[in-house]
Amino acid sequence: MNKSNENQENLSLTGRQGELPDEDEPPSYADMSSENTLSETELSPFITNPTDGIPPQSMRFLKTWFPTATFKDWNDWRWQIKNSITTPEQLKMLIGKFDVAGVEQQGLKLLPLRITPYYASLIWESEAGHPLRKTMVPSASELILSHGESADPLHEENDSPLSNLVHRYPDRVLFLSTGFCSAYCRYCTRTHMVSKKNKCHTGVKAWEPALEYIKNHKEIRDVLISGGDPLTMPDSHIKYLLMRLRAIPHVEIIRIGSKVPVVLPMRINKPFVNMLRKFHPLFISIHFTHPTELTPETKLACERLADAGIPLGSQTVLLKGVNDNIETMKKLMQGLLMARVRPYYLYQCDPIPGSAHFRTPVEKGLEIIRGLRGFTSGYAVPHYVIDAPGGGGKIPLLPDYFQGHDGTDVILKNFEGKTYRYPDSF
Repeated sequence: MNKSNENQENLSLTGRQGELPDEDEPPSYADMSSENTLSETELSPFITNPTDGIPPQSMRFLKTWFPTATFKDWNDWRWQIKNSITTPEQLKMLIGKFDVAGVEQQGLKLLPLRITPYYASLIWESEAGHPLRKTMVPSASELILSHGESADPLHEENDSPLSNLVHRYPDRVLFLSTGFCSAYCRYCTRTHMVSKKNKCHTGVKAWEPALEYIKNHKEIRDVLISGGDPLTMPDSHIKYLLMRLRAIPHVEIIRIGSKVPVVLPMRINKPFVNMLRKFHPLFISIHFTHPTELTPETKLACERLADAGIPLGSQTVLLKGVNDNIETMKKLMQGLLMARVRPYYLYQCDPIPGSAHFRTPVEKGLEIIRGLRGFTSGYAVPHYVIDAPGGGGKIPLLPDYFQGHDGTDVILKNFEGKTYRYPDSF
């Protein structure tokens, strides 16, 4: 491709941006335009110095694909959502050839496509085997239905006493606040939710039955707000939901599950964090996949949340060809600690339709835990779990460190494979 043609295609990507289609619209998107408009000072340190605020690759990406956009645009999370890559044509211009056109083939509907410009800058100019590219770019493998796969493998709908709420564990519930995400992972557990054309953009009225249910069930002490991604909602919606939950006396802990700090770190701005810190104890679980995601922007987002007194934990899905080796996982987990995020869960990939190319043998996960335990900080070793298909909940898996009894002694095997005895009590 010659330079003039390349520039024309680059410019045409900008020209394709417009208002989001209704089915991809985040809740109350129209209300976002004037909410929390940031000053140049509040955007600092992002835009005070181009070489500090926007890394060189992101800078080149911005100038190539969005030549009329400013640094302030780039660091506005609403601009990022509005200008996300949502069509196969845009994606093809961005990365070149990939192995499926995108929306519908052979009568099977793929996951929707959405990549923020920020996250796209991390996979721009990458080869087909790039780990982040694999997690976001559609593949023909998604059309292959394998043994044991289903749209709702965890049977969340069976444990939903009403819309937007899953009550599986005795003292905690999952609150599905929205069906919208700022980026769609190809292995998403909730394909049955986010792949719907009419996504459940729930708002304050639709939340009322779930809030009433929590209020009337005094055994519920822990609420996990998830979706979709709850941090894609306007500040006013998030604040309202947190206020309502905090007004319920028996709700002790509120957690938020999100990938926004990774795919949309500019969302974690100072006014937003100052609002969140009013609702302690508040925890945030962040979905990380690969060390490449630990960019200066994402580290800054995590730092802001941690400085606000919000404990951060990571949730990572084990993915074939992405992070399924000891060195990659060790680098990720150690990097998370440096970003003040405690590694929490390493998930075996859920058997959603078309996920076989992502799923590793369970032994691979045990191998990684063996390669972490004793070889790095204990804080850097997550719990390896399978969220049991059929609604069984999270089941932890460990290598065989406990070898049984020999008379009155417990036989143990350490991280080096050496055997030790411990005098047991009976």
